[in-house]
Amino acid sequence: MRSWLLLFLFLPAVLKAQSVAPAAAQTPPFKQYKIISPLPMTLYDGHTFNKNDLPKNKPVLVFLFSVECDHCAHMTQEILKNIGKFGKSTILMVTPFKLERMKAWYDQYNIRNYPNIIMAAEPTRQIAYYYDLKNFPGIYIYDKKHRLAADYEGTVKLDTLLKHL
Repeated sequence: MRSWLLLFLFLPAVLKAQSVAPAAAQTPPFKQYKIISPLPMTLYDGHTFNKNDLPKNKPVLVFLFSVECDHCAHMTQEILKNIGKFGKSTILMVTPFKLERMKAWYDQYNIRNYPNIIMAAEPTRQIAYYYDLKNFPGIYIYDKKHRLAADYEGTVKLDTLLKHL
C-alpha cells in the first residue's frame, strides 16, 4: 500500500519532468545556439569551408537553397539584381545537394562575378537538420558578430531581408 501511495505522490513530478523535456528537444539547433551552422561545406573548387572562414565583423545572410526549387531560383535572381544593397554583408548560399549540382547553379548564375557571395554544397543534408528546414528557401540572417538576428522559410521579400542587414 505504501508503494502505491509513494507512486501517486511522485507521479505528478514525473509527468511534469517528461512534459518539459520534449519541448526543449524540439527547439532546432540554430535557435538553441544562435550561431551559423558549424558544419563543413564544400566550395566550387572542392575546398572545405566552415563558419570560421567567413569574413569577421560583417553581417551574414545564409541562403539555404535547393537546385530544384523555382522559388530559390527566383530569390537568387532578385538578390543578384539587387546585389548592391547587400554590399556590406556576406551571402552564404548553401545547398544540401551534391557538389556537381551546386556547380551547375553556380555557373548558371555566374556567382564568380559576385565577391560577397560564397556558394557551397553540404550533401550530407545535416545543414537542413541544423536549421530544421521544412520548405526551401531558408534564409537565416546573422549580425556582424554572427549571432542570429532573423530567420525565414519560403519566399521572402527583399525589403524584409534588407532591414536586418
